[in-house]
Parts: sequence; structure tokens; C-alpha cells
Amino acid sequence: MAGDDLIELKFRLLDGTDIGPNKYDLSTTVESLKENILNIWPAGKEISPKTINDLKLINAGRVLENNRTLAESRVPVGDLPESVITMHLVVRPTTTDKKNEKQLVKAPKTNRCSSCTIL
Repeated sequence: MAGDDLIELKFRLLDGTDIGPNKYDLSTTVESLKENILNIWPAGKEISPKTINDLKLINAGRVLENNRTLAESRVPVGDLPESVITMHLVVRPTTTDKKNEKQLVKAPKTNRCSSCTIL
């Protein structure tokens, strides 16, 4: 069945908010996922990505590569057939000069995703 090749994903941002969930085919590339995320990026976020290179998708502790499909990335489908997989989405802030870069380093850390721990 064609529906068996779909998985439901949501993307957790650094501030703990989510984008999605949406269903994707296992043949979808990570690059296509990132393009979709750019198109549905929530308005009003402090940091907004400008290109797919500004985005980093992390699943099960691994950074997903743009040229690989979800199936090739070995995205676990979960134990339950109707489960939603949460991926972490990191936006690399774009800096135009050293002054801005120093301000980003000194910026206080804001709310983080409370359900995850990075070791």
C-alpha cells in the first residue's frame, strides 16, 4: 500500500515550539524536508533561516544529511503505527560581521526544549 510508506514528523525548535506534524513519504530527501520547513516557517520567530543550509535536522542524536532520503537516514518509524516522530531543528544564525558574532555568543540562553537532553 502507498500509505505504508508515509511517516508523520514534527520538528521541535530550540524554544520548544513545534512545526507540524505533517506526513512525508520515506523517499523524501532531507533537502526537500528543509525546503518545506522554510515555506512553513512560523512568523515572528527571533531567528529565521534564509536557506536550507541554515537548518540542521537532528534525529536520534544524528544530524541528517541533505542528499539522503528518510529511508536512507534510517528514521525509526516507532513502535506504534500511528506515532509521530519528533526531530530537532536547529537554525544556524547568520552573522554578517564580528560584532554581531560576539553579541550572539554573549546572548543569554533562552527557553530550551525541556523534554530533551544532549549529552
